[in-house]
Amino acid sequence: MFFGEMASTWLRGGQRNGSIGSMSKGPIRIGIIGCGQIAQHHMATYAKIADAKMVGFADISEQAVQSSAKEYGVEFATTNFRELLAREDIDAIDVCLHNNFHMPATVAALEAGKHVYCEKPMAGSYADAVTMLKKAEEVGKLLHIQLATLYSNETRAAKELIDEGRLGDVYHARSTGFRRRGRPYVDGYGAPSFVQKRHSAGGALYDMGVYHIAQILFLLNNPEVQRITGKTYQKVAIDPKRLETSGYDVEELGMGFVRFAGDVTMDIMEAWAIHLDSFEGSYLVGSNGGVRLYPFGFFHGDGNLDLNATVDLGSARSRWNSIVGDGQVYGESQRHWVAALRDEVPLLPTAEIALNTMLISEGIYMSQKLNREVTSEEVKAASVSTAVTM
Repeated sequence: MFFGEMASTWLRGGQRNGSIGSMSKGPIRIGIIGCGQIAQHHMATYAKIADAKMVGFADISEQAVQSSAKEYGVEFATTNFRELLAREDIDAIDVCLHNNFHMPATVAALEAGKHVYCEKPMAGSYADAVTMLKKAEEVGKLLHIQLATLYSNETRAAKELIDEGRLGDVYHARSTGFRRRGRPYVDGYGAPSFVQKRHSAGGALYDMGVYHIAQILFLLNNPEVQRITGKTYQKVAIDPKRLETSGYDVEELGMGFVRFAGDVTMDIMEAWAIHLDSFEGSYLVGSNGGVRLYPFGFFHGDGNLDLNATVDLGSARSRWNSIVGDGQVYGESQRHWVAALRDEVPLLPTAEIALNTMLISEGIYMSQKLNREVTSEEVKAASVSTAVTM
């Protein structure tokens, strides 16, 4: 089952549709809420997509919104995001805010009749993520979460091998993300809000872990979570002045172990800061073979031979683009989003994968708090909104 087939299967299984549906309408008209650091990346990408047109920006900072509007030639700029949502010439909204603002902005945009693209993680809590997905289904609009790793060459190559049965019965996966010392603000970049729970809701797991956990969930076809255990740490020394001014109260290291339905497991290690040279990288193993994602490798046995294979991912990408023909629309999150809105391809189930990622991350936090393994039902029952009113 390849990328497009997976999306089609999810849609047949009851997922929402609601694309713009007609390429004759011209470019998808996009409004962006939030003009900060991550929004600049979104804007630069949309500027390169012929079928997308940015028509309005909103940010509470007059300077930020006006500066962005000037740079990209966008005429409508406001400090009141509801003025942006009221515009009838906008098809979709891109939410580029801190995590605890995702749910209120997304729900407001959906209720205004807009499709929504939202930055990762899906929200600040599992409960808020559920609210977002239910609202999208209720109003019949598309909800897409920015999960960049789903579109990488490594992910596509691994998915081909898995779907062709080359790994056999996949039974365990590892999700890892490594920084030697890369905590926002306290290690020299970004704003203090990135390490404050009241804004971000979490640390390394919500910042980096979401990418790697979601990537594994995608390759496992988003299995049902049953039980979670985990531990978080904040131990590596911080410059005293930065510590004082940061309000740092999130984890720099998150670890977990997840049991899925179907006798499948996953372990997790996500570090913003740790005294090591590297981790070995994410991987999946099955009865017939295994795949490491970074650096990419395929490992399998042939009789008495243990074979280690490398792959020319660049040439594979060229064939996905020119021969298979869908490499462009499954090669980058925003391009895929625009193509789905134009009804050119079915939307990948990023909201469902992001929701499961939230469940696992919150399960690790709950396990840390209770000092024991927790069930998915416990996490769901205990999850509460962390949303900041807008």
